Amino acid sequence: MTRSFDDAVLEVLRRLQPGEVVTYGEVAEEAGFPGAARAVGTFLRRTGEQVPWWRVVAAGGHLRAPDRRLQTELLRAEGVVVRSGRVVAAARQTRQPTG
Repeated sequence: MTRSFDDAVLEVLRRLQPGEVVTYGEVAEEAGFPGAARAVGTFLRRTGEQVPWWRVVAAGGHLRAPDRRLQTELLRAEGVVVRSGRVVAAARQTRQPTG
C-alpha cells in the first residue's frame, strides 16, 4: 500500500525532536518524495494537524514561516541558535533519513 504524501510528511514531522531542525527538502526526501520541498511548505501552510512546523526551515537554515518572530522564539526555546533570520546551530544533530 502506498502512503499518501500528507501521511508520509506527517510521519516525518512527528518524529522531529526538540532542538532538531530540518529543511523542507530533507522532509520531502525522508518522506519518500525527493524534490517536493515546495509541496512540504504548502502542506505546512494548510494543515490543521498539530506538528512542530517551526523545526522546518529553508535551505541554508533560512526561516520562511509566515510568523518568523514566533518561529525564532520557538526554536530558541529549544536551544537552537538563530541569527538574522537563519539557523546557525541546532541543539541536536539532524538524524539520518529512515524513509
